[in-house]
Amino acid sequence: MKTIALDGLYMSTKETTHSYLRWRLGAPDYYGCNLDALHDILTEPCEPTKLILYRKSLMLQSLGDYGTALLSVFHDSADENRNLIFVEAAE
Repeated sequence: MKTIALDGLYMSTKETTHSYLRWRLGAPDYYGCNLDALHDILTEPCEPTKLILYRKSLMLQSLGDYGTALLSVFHDSADENRNLIFVEAAE
């Protein structure tokens, strides 16, 4: 299983968040840098993958409601894609 670590420290604005996610997830060039596009790439067929989010509180502090929506996208995508596991690391 492939494991991808995500660090909330690097998710301080919408723009930096999507740039960081594009890099960490190896998203294609056409990635739309929004929550719908993120959901699309996370629900595409993939090898078994575990996403682990560290420092969630920093992300939520910086992004507020957008951070909450981002967490929902991660959880919803993992519910939809049987090859994706999303874990929030302990703070």
